[in-house]
Amino acid sequence: MASIWQYANPRKFIETTDRILPWVAGSSLMALVVGLVWGFFFTPDDYRQGSTVKIIYLHVPSALMAINGWIMMLVASLIWIVRRHHVSALAARAAAPVGATMTVIALVTGAIWGQPMWGTWWAWDPRLTSFLILFLFYLGYMALWAAIENDDTAADLTSVLCLVGSVFAVLSRYAVNFWNQGLHQGASLSLDKEENVADVFYHPLLLCIAGFVLLFVALVFLRTQTEIRARRMRALLARERLG
Repeated sequence: MASIWQYANPRKFIETTDRILPWVAGSSLMALVVGLVWGFFFTPDDYRQGSTVKIIYLHVPSALMAINGWIMMLVASLIWIVRRHHVSALAARAAAPVGATMTVIALVTGAIWGQPMWGTWWAWDPRLTSFLILFLFYLGYMALWAAIENDDTAADLTSVLCLVGSVFAVLSRYAVNFWNQGLHQGASLSLDKEENVADVFYHPLLLCIAGFVLLFVALVFLRTQTEIRARRMRALLARERLG
C-alpha cells in the first residue's frame, strides 16, 4: 500500500502523470478515431432503428463515463475523508467538469435518438430523470467548490455532497431494472451475451468506450495537475499577504 500512497504526494503525482499523459491521450485519440469512423461509416443500419442506432457510439460511452466519473469522485472523496490526502480531493474536483460534460453529451445524444424513436425529445422516464438529477448534482458540486474559499472546508462539504449524489449515479445505471415501466431500453452491453447489441455494432462500440475512458483519464490527470498548481499558487499568495 505504501507504493500506492506515495502518489498522494503532489510532486510525485505530477511527475508520474507527466510521463503517462501523452500515452493515455494518444491511445484515446486512436481508439476514438478508429471506433467512430468504423461505427458511423462501416456498420449497417439497424433493421428497426435505421441509422439512428449509430448514436450509441457517442451516447453509450458518454453515459457510462458520466456515471463512473461520479463514482471516481466518490472514491477520491472517501480517500480525502479518511486519509486527508489533498491530491485525492483535487482529483475529485478536477473530474467534476469532465463528468458534467459527459452527462450533457449523454443527455443531448439521448434526445437526438429519442425524438425519432419515441416521438419526443424528452420523457420523464426513471433513467432519464435520475440522469438529469445527476447532472444537477454535478453543477451543485462545482458551485460548492467555487463558493468556499478554504480548500479543506470545500473538500469536506463537497465530499458529503458526493456521497449523497452517488444515490442518483446508481439510479442512473440501474433505473431500468428498478422500474420496468420506463421507456428507456435495457443495457447495450451486459455479461449476458443475449442482451448485448449485435456483433457488427459491438466491437466498434467497445473501441469507442475505451476511447472515452482514456479521454476521461487524460483530462482528469491534466486538470488535477492544474488544480495542484493553482493550490500552490494560492498558498504562496496567502504567505505573501501574511508576510
